[in-house]
Order: sequence, then structure tokens, then C-alpha cells
Amino acid sequence: MKKIGIILIAALVGGASAIGAYKLLERNTDGMTLAERQNVLFANNPIKISSAGSVDFIQAASAVSPAVVHIRTTFTSSGRRVESPFDMMEEFFGGGGGMRSAPRAASGSGVILTPDGYIVTNNHVVENSSKIEVILSDRRKVEATVVGRDPNTDLALIKVDGANLPVVKMGNSDEVQVGEWVLAVGFPLDLQTTVTAGIVSAKARKIGILDQAQQPTREEYEEYRRTGKLPERPGSRSIESYIQTDAAINPGNSGGALVNANGELIGINAAIASQSGRNEGYGFAIPINLAKKILEDFKKYGKVKRGYIGVSFRELDADYAKELGVKEISGLYVSDVVPNGGGAAAGIKAGDIIKKVQGIEIFDSPDLQERIGRMSPGDKVELTIMRDGKSRDVTVTLKGDESLDQPKTAAAGKATGTSIEQLGASFAPASTALKAKYGVKNGVVVSSVAPGKLFDSLDLPEGIIITSVNGKPVNSSADVKAALPTSKTGMTTVVAVGPNGNYTFKF
Repeated sequence: MKKIGIILIAALVGGASAIGAYKLLERNTDGMTLAERQNVLFANNPIKISSAGSVDFIQAASAVSPAVVHIRTTFTSSGRRVESPFDMMEEFFGGGGGMRSAPRAASGSGVILTPDGYIVTNNHVVENSSKIEVILSDRRKVEATVVGRDPNTDLALIKVDGANLPVVKMGNSDEVQVGEWVLAVGFPLDLQTTVTAGIVSAKARKIGILDQAQQPTREEYEEYRRTGKLPERPGSRSIESYIQTDAAINPGNSGGALVNANGELIGINAAIASQSGRNEGYGFAIPINLAKKILEDFKKYGKVKRGYIGVSFRELDADYAKELGVKEISGLYVSDVVPNGGGAAAGIKAGDIIKKVQGIEIFDSPDLQERIGRMSPGDKVELTIMRDGKSRDVTVTLKGDESLDQPKTAAAGKATGTSIEQLGASFAPASTALKAKYGVKNGVVVSSVAPGKLFDSLDLPEGIIITSVNGKPVNSSADVKAALPTSKTGMTTVVAVGPNGNYTFKF
């Protein structure tokens, strides 16, 4: 009896020490990255998964489910929102073009990453919302705020006030293998927490869903119905390198967890390939290794600071190689080089073929885009290229967005652009070179966009050229301001042009 009492006391003291140590660590995590905070958390609270010979997801599902949350968003009656193609591709393609009425409510899923309430979800789950409500596993409802969101990867980071919340451990998506078992956890079709199982069907999958800068034409829709391929949008800055799975995913799973058999987060569920808008066999998740960089940028800056090589390219295959008259049938053929980009500075030329990034062989655009998507302006990347049949290594220093579309005259205008508060943006006259590039006679460059303001909510990016406001040509900030309606209830129509084509925004 005495021995039992000693063991019990030792257990209590040990438990108290562990709790005390965790609380001490928790108080000192403010300056850590999300990944570092998770390392501290799971070093003290490791996930225990059965090593039974047969496949058993019980413990993985039990570990993950409490930290996957239901997200409900509402929209003001004056809000405008394009229905997302992510959950219902067929509805997107069959819609006939133009902007649609905003739904009064929508729902999706999210994954808690830290005990104090940082949650990852999809951008399309929370974009343009007037209110974000998170329903936790204990059925509490808490309101969330957006920390940052990125249409180019369809990721968003939101925050709720909380303490000691359940957390999903982030894994390593580079180690994911085709054929391994995975679980999808979320809130499909407005059901309660739902877990489905499947295998990884493919990696680095591009489906073109982020390239939809505008509604496709009827001809493009018919082409999609015939070939199953989405239309390409040249010049897009989107990054698609999805993990493809046959675990059942439906509308509402967006933003939920894709985890391995150890209960580690390897992807954020984002899209389905479907003719009906419901699961027909394939779902697509954003790799967590790409998400880590994006989420840290949100936490630090409120937006993504993305680095670019500054080249345009096309994937090589046997047919395209024959068309070009080159012997290589794999890699990325450089079709154009941005004059003031990092690639040009490193000596990359049109006609080069990119074969490796950081020593890893690449075959398709997602192989390169995801690797570069994890990096920031100023980072250096090692590329292996083929030129005239000879292989050579080059070191490229990545540059930011300003290196892609705007010559130095326009970039200089970014610093001196005049701000219009009600639009939440600054404008500078478009240079002669920039107008010639896009074939317009007049226009102003959107030189900066304030986070959380009108232009940001409309996803109007920096660098786009606005050619008219309410039918009036604009060449200066004064022209923009003069063209705006004097009444707060007046409708505004903005016509613009950019790398992805022509745009028309109404608000």
C-alpha cells in the first residue's frame, strides 16, 4: 500500500511538472513561428498511434477530429461575391458568365494550428465575408478575424480568442507517397465532423482552378466538357501543386484536414473534380509544406511576400519538343524572360530548358512553382538549365511582384501614388511603356492596396491598370476620384487590364 502511495505521489509530481513546463513554454512562444510552436507543443504531448499490422485509423481520427472546426460565414446584403468554383466546378462552368448574387451564408472547415486559436482554411471559404463564425468541437461558437488570405494559393489564416485548444500536428508533405492511406476530416454538406479514408492518387497535380481570372466562355466550357481540361490563363501567378486523393470530399470539406495514418496534417482540402458538384472520386489538397510559408507570411505581414524567378515557361513533351525542334522531352521550356527579373540577372535566356530546382528533377510546372512558392524575395535558388545541349547551374536571386509587370517608371510611381481612402488604394499614372504593353491609350496603375479595404476585398491586385471608372477614361488619381459617384448608394463600374486579361468590377 505504501509503495502504491509513493507511485501515486510521483505521478502527481511528474504530471504537475509537465503541466508547469508546458505553461512556461506557452508563455514564451509569442515570437516563435507556427511550426516552432507546434514543435514545442508536440515534444511535450506526442501523438500516440497504434503500430498494429492492419490499417487502423481510429487513433488518428480521434487525435485530429477535435481540432477540425466548422466555419460559417455571412455576407452583407450590399456585398458582392463570385460563387467559388472550388466545391462545384460544374456550376462554375455552367453559370453563363458575369457576377452572381452573393449568398447570405456559406460554410466550410478549418484546422486549428496553435492552442491560442490560429486556424488555417481556404481563401474561398472566408473571402468577402462580413462575419466569420467558428464552431469548436465542444460546440462553442466564437467569432474569428482574418489574419491574411491569398487567392493565388487559396489559403487563409484566421484567428479566434482561445486557450488550450486542440491542435493538429503539421507533417511533411514532401514525404507523402502515392498509394499511402490518408484521411479527410471536415464538415461536408453541413454535416457534423466527418472522417473519410482513401489513398494518395497523385502528387503535384495542376487542375487550372486558380487560373480563372474571369468566367470562361461558352466555347471554353464546351472544350472542358469534351476534354476534361480547364482553359489555361497565361500569366497567372497562381500556384497549384495539389495532393490528389480518392478520400470522399464534398462541398463543406473546403479548408479541412488531409492527414496521414499518423494523424499528421499533410494538406488542406480545397477542391473536387466533379461533373455534379458532389464527390465523384477525386479531391485535391494544398500541400502543408507550401502552406507553412504562406501562413507565416500572414502572421508576420498580413499578406504573402512571394519571390519570383521572372520567366514564362511551358512544359515540354514529345509533341512540343518536336514543334520547337529540341531533343529534350522533359523540363520547362523558357519562352520569355522578364527584363528586370531575377532570372534575367542570373543569365537565363529564352530557349533555355529548366531541368532541376535545388538539385531535384522537375517535369511539370507544379514541381517548380511549389518549390519557389515556399521562398521569399531575396532568397537564392539553384537551377539546372539546358542550353545548346549543355547543362549548367545558375543561382537566381528571387524578386518580388514589382519585378514582373511594372517597368521602373511605373514602380517609381508606386511610391508617389495618390491614395483614395474610400477605395482603399493608391494610384499612379501608367507609363507610356506600360500602356503600350497592354495596348491601352490611357490608365492608372494601382500602386498599393490597403489590407481589409474595398479593393482588397474585391481582390483587385497591385500593378493592375484601371482604364475607366463609370465609363470615364482615367489618367490620374484625380480622374478616378472625379468619376466616382457622389452618392454612397451609387454603383461604380471599374474597367481594368492586367497579366490575366481584361477585368470589369462592379461595386
